[in-house]
Amino acid sequence: MNPMPELIPMLKDLRLSGVLDSLEVRNRQAIEEKLAHTEFLAMILQDELARRAQKKLALSLRRACFRNHKTIEEFDFSFNPNINRSLVSDLATCRFMDEKVSLFIVGPTGTGKSHIAQALGHCAIRQGRDVLFLTQTQLLARLHAARATNAYERQFKNLTRVDLLIIDDFGLKPLRSPQDEDFHDIISERYERRSIILTSNLDFSEWGEVFQNRLLGVATLDRLRHGAYTLTLDGKSFRVPKSFPESIKPEPGIESKNKLVKGGEKR
Repeated sequence: MNPMPELIPMLKDLRLSGVLDSLEVRNRQAIEEKLAHTEFLAMILQDELARRAQKKLALSLRRACFRNHKTIEEFDFSFNPNINRSLVSDLATCRFMDEKVSLFIVGPTGTGKSHIAQALGHCAIRQGRDVLFLTQTQLLARLHAARATNAYERQFKNLTRVDLLIIDDFGLKPLRSPQDEDFHDIISERYERRSIILTSNLDFSEWGEVFQNRLLGVATLDRLRHGAYTLTLDGKSFRVPKSFPESIKPEPGIESKNKLVKGGEKR
């Protein structure tokens, strides 16, 4: 007698319908290997736990709003060998989050700041922590839109309560009022409570210039820098442009608006 028709509604009622994905295979394995009932049950439950963990991971990655799913394992340390790999490995343990301090990843464009920031966020998610990745522009746009729809308080709580907030491209655009106040309030609320990863192309000496209100900038940066770790990336850019061929001939009958000449320049 096939027990599957009776099992299906019971598993659904118990919210264990995922068990059905491997039940038939595990049942056959138990018969072939003459497993005890408890061994069969343990395999089924392990499969369900693994499925739920994978589902939770996928959901957390979506909520993190990463640009792409970068990991530490995918980062090419040999491209710029001066990068402090041992520091990156230590940061990947997320110990800095337990210390409730910030992390600055600074360096020229294209050296892998966003990759490492997202990869560390991925490590945090694997540990069961909530992560949110936003550029400075996206962060401020969220607050501006929330203020316009009377949802500022809810959005502010989301940004301050997430376990790890990653702010990419800090200082790429100057902070005008009330942006500088919003940014300060987020940093102040997270100070000594939850960690922030901040990436920037700017030297530390230039960070104060990002703020229109210099006094507010000093107060914000003072909180950010307290106990913070710094990872400096220096070297070649990963974003190497492809070279154009000596001549590019348009297809017959098609006249190109912008003719490309040697070197890829427009004329």
